[in-house]
Amino acid sequence: MQRFPLSVLDIGIYKVYTNFVMNTAVINIKTQPETKAKAQQIARQIGVSLSSLLNAYLKKLVRTKKVEFDLEEEPSPYLVKILKKADKDIKAGRVSPAFDDVEDAIKWLHKKSA
Repeated sequence: MQRFPLSVLDIGIYKVYTNFVMNTAVINIKTQPETKAKAQQIARQIGVSLSSLLNAYLKKLVRTKKVEFDLEEEPSPYLVKILKKADKDIKAGRVSPAFDDVEDAIKWLHKKSA
């Protein structure tokens, strides 16, 4: 393939495009492939690019100087079961007392196991 040198016009167009049209910076982030794919899908569903979503988030961060996370995670059935059991144990008094230091905790454990 033969390469042709760039003309003065090509260089001028490149400078105008990169300086005025593409007044952007590139940010590379690492994320899990599944997270990226899901985020791209959501962006497509609402009709914007993932880049636009991230850009909007960064602008909000700069404007508000706040980071907000809302994962709305649901606990697993196992965790719900364990939390209910812990709540019952607390109500029934089957918990250790609070300790001021490690030595007191160890003494209490030795008494319980004796």
